[in-house]
Amino acid sequence: MGRRKGIAWFSYPLNFSPLPPPPLYIPLFPSTHFIHSFIHSKVFQVPQTYMAILLSHSALSLLPFLALILSFYLSNCEPFIGVNYGQVADNLPPPSATAKLLQSTAIEKVRLYGTDPAIIKALANTGKGIVIGAANGDVPSLASDPNFAKNWVSSNVLAYYPASNIILITVGNEVITSPDQNLMNQLIPAVQNVQNALDAASLGGKVKVSTVHSMAVLSASEPPSAGKFHPEYNTVLQGLLSFNNATGSPFAINPYPFFAFRDDPGRAENLAFCLFQPNSGRVDSNSNLKYMNMFDAQVDAVRSALDSLGFKNVEIVVAETGWPYKGDSNEVGVSLENAKAYNSGLVAHLRSMVGTPLMPGKSVDTYLFALYDEDLKPGAASERAFGLFNPDQSMIYDAGLLLTQQPSNTTSPVVAPTPEVSKSPETTPVVSQPPEAATNVSKSPVIPVQTGPSATPNKAEHLYGNEVTILQSLIFFFTFVISMLF
Repeated sequence: MGRRKGIAWFSYPLNFSPLPPPPLYIPLFPSTHFIHSFIHSKVFQVPQTYMAILLSHSALSLLPFLALILSFYLSNCEPFIGVNYGQVADNLPPPSATAKLLQSTAIEKVRLYGTDPAIIKALANTGKGIVIGAANGDVPSLASDPNFAKNWVSSNVLAYYPASNIILITVGNEVITSPDQNLMNQLIPAVQNVQNALDAASLGGKVKVSTVHSMAVLSASEPPSAGKFHPEYNTVLQGLLSFNNATGSPFAINPYPFFAFRDDPGRAENLAFCLFQPNSGRVDSNSNLKYMNMFDAQVDAVRSALDSLGFKNVEIVVAETGWPYKGDSNEVGVSLENAKAYNSGLVAHLRSMVGTPLMPGKSVDTYLFALYDEDLKPGAASERAFGLFNPDQSMIYDAGLLLTQQPSNTTSPVVAPTPEVSKSPETTPVVSQPPEAATNVSKSPVIPVQTGPSATPNKAEHLYGNEVTILQSLIFFFTFVISMLF
């Protein structure tokens, strides 16, 4: 007789030792050994054919339930969403309160600008990926003294890892575009010594090392396919990118569509293009790819620049991006509505997994700027208004990050505060440089050198925490049941 789907496979002994049950359903379902013993015991005298039918129908009845669980974890486990946790403030909540807040959100990674022990400890056993930063001021010592690098890694990584899931160390912040040529020349030796210290501690490959760049490293950005690095940075970038390529660490960049709009507010549909709002889009005249938002255009300009130097396998991580919700009266495009539109639009865009025109089908790891306002930052009022949450953990606006919520969709374009002049899409580069490389304040969206709480970081490549085991287990079991039944 022919084999009957969903029944004949149970005529074999229930011994699936080559395929041990994954961790998730060990506690949810009896072991195959238990089922096998129970079936053949005197307590349960039922022909195996009927038992096969029973189990087949039972398994089928579980499929909707499993699909529901799977969709839940897929929607809530979003390893590509991170946040910057700056500390240039005197009103921040205790790190323990922040850790609790983060666990109520879809944020899977946290970027610190330094190595604050209280924060790193508070994030222990949360499953959140942690990025820590070595300050620009530490670069010379890290470059010249391998023992300094070894002690730095021992104090700031080994003391907390693996309970605190440190995934990336960023050495310096926007060093290449700083005016300090000597610092730039010391960057590669510093990065390499930190990597050597991690290798010596058997953490090479587990904790990555990189540095963070501003968009000012680009000399051309429009159209995105024409993205190029400034020739004056090519030598140091070749060295850094060779390091990134060899170690699998990311190229971390700080794209800010807010600055692109600020510098060219009159350009036709520029605000809608920057805020993920409906617009007619912009076609890359070289690739014929159509761009519907500034974020994708900026990221793809970086992708093109990397590819032009031969580093097609180096991943991009967005170390900072955000939009201020208030500012001085003369600041263009600053409003609560625009900040909400940008961040909620970005989160929805990342969740869609559409990717960018040059990198379709995947979402770039992106760290939103910022978790809280930093009230001690100097400069324009907008510098102190990039926060997503208040110090009491209430939302400043809904960016769709809480696990109990869905991202809010703003569908109508937000009107620009002052557009009188309309420039054609060809007249001004899509990617505008961030504000002057600025002062020595760490983690400023106006991207600077660092002081106070250190500088930069970013990245992440894997699902971290229990979600990985659960998700893999669900997929394994779901596939296993279907393959056995059909």
